[in-house]
Amino acid sequence: MKHHVFVLVLLLTLLYGCKRKAPEEASGTPNPSADQSEIGSVAEMILIPGGRFLMGDAKEIDATPHEVVLSPFYMDKNLVTQAEYERVMGENPSRWKGGDNPVEQVRWSDAVRYCNKRSAMEGLQPCYDLETWQCDFEANGYRLPTEAEWEYACRAGTKTAYYFGDNESKLSDHGWFKGNSGGKPRPVGGKPANPWGLHDMHGNVWQWCNDFYQVDYYQQSSEKDPRGPKTGESKVVRGGAWKFSADSCRSGYRNNEDPGYADVCFNYDIYGFRCVRNAAGDAGLQ
Repeated sequence: MKHHVFVLVLLLTLLYGCKRKAPEEASGTPNPSADQSEIGSVAEMILIPGGRFLMGDAKEIDATPHEVVLSPFYMDKNLVTQAEYERVMGENPSRWKGGDNPVEQVRWSDAVRYCNKRSAMEGLQPCYDLETWQCDFEANGYRLPTEAEWEYACRAGTKTAYYFGDNESKLSDHGWFKGNSGGKPRPVGGKPANPWGLHDMHGNVWQWCNDFYQVDYYQQSSEKDPRGPKTGESKVVRGGAWKFSADSCRSGYRNNEDPGYADVCFNYDIYGFRCVRNAAGDAGLQ
């Protein structure tokens, strides 16, 4: 992850240990009415139309702006909550307990296992091989979004730094970050949705994407439905989080993390996820 402070991580890990403890205390028009009655999911999903957009951020050395074309897909309206994660997985690994809070302290592999189990519970074909960790993008089950899908859905047809514009002083009205979170993640859906009906795309917890991270990947990625490098040491995370700056919550800001980093618990209460599913055909593709 950018800006790791490895010495601090080591010291705090040795001091506090690594147990997960609870504290005391674009284009096209989406269909915001798509819900569990239409696609069989307990968690509400939004149909994201296929389309073309300019992906990236000229401010970032690893985010060269480039055109991308995506097929339509469904995306969870909200981050996966602790109640939903426990319903599927039978456990709640989160530090900041609360049924409506986003699940956190989850590794990339935890999120993938949830995707597979949620798929199986609904009679869908799981996307992931849990021995190779490869994703079958043709399967009809749940998976993590590609980095391109995540940014496309976050932007929701906008070209500004945030889906609400370029003025970061307005982020407090749209997302939870260091400046307004009160030092902890907040219940999902507490801020207004973006133009396509998705909540918490800016802030609250970082969101795991399916892709491996590579600093120069944008310079060689395919234009149609890019799926990230074939290999890598870390996975992409997007969206910013409750203890990070407004700048890191920008639509085009890239970050990355070791997918097994939960073995060292420091700071792992900043990572969550949401799921996507393929939508049949290329309806809405422009």
